[in-house]
Amino acid sequence: MDFNFSLFVKILPQLWQGFLMTLLLSVLGMFFATIIGMFVGIARLSKSRWLTIPTTLYVEIVRGTPLMLQILIIYYALPSIGINLDKIPAGVFALAFCYGAYISEIFRAGIQSIERGQVEAARSIGMTTTQAMRYVILPQAIRRILPPLTNDFVAMLKDSSLVAIIALFELTTTARYISTSSGNVFTPYIGAALFYLLITIPVSRLVVLLEKKLGVGQ
Repeated sequence: MDFNFSLFVKILPQLWQGFLMTLLLSVLGMFFATIIGMFVGIARLSKSRWLTIPTTLYVEIVRGTPLMLQILIIYYALPSIGINLDKIPAGVFALAFCYGAYISEIFRAGIQSIERGQVEAARSIGMTTTQAMRYVILPQAIRRILPPLTNDFVAMLKDSSLVAIIALFELTTTARYISTSSGNVFTPYIGAALFYLLITIPVSRLVVLLEKKLGVGQ
């Protein structure tokens, strides 16, 4: 355990660049995953088999395979069928594709938790099913699912380190590169851990505040 403070100060700019890449992948990945999850979650509640069968297959396949394998398929296998993605788009797409399946289940559970009377009341005043979902159900469901969504963002932030498999220099990869070039393993990895904690601790506290503020479980 050889923590070198002068080395730590020296490598801060490199770790910061790696941290920014991690943040970019996580924020974009979470944004698109939330959109995917919302539409898939709603589709899985549909009465149409044309919607439920493909979305259920998507969720089961994604949840049944490792994220690293999905990254490899997206970056290395898709070009064989003419789909070529650069490293950053491939990383974002892989994270969004994977977490979209998990978030869809959060949305589905959130929507199902809304009392049936809410839908009936919306329909009784002349709303269509789409309008009821948009103006009545989703606003209440989103209120309930914000804490688990925030938890998923923390998980994605940590899982973003798996994009190292396609040579993207996010925070963990940057720390590993520094440790190899400097001959000091402890300092860069501790530095990387501090950067992760810089975002995960405040976000984790935000989850607690959201649960109290929104009265989840009441």
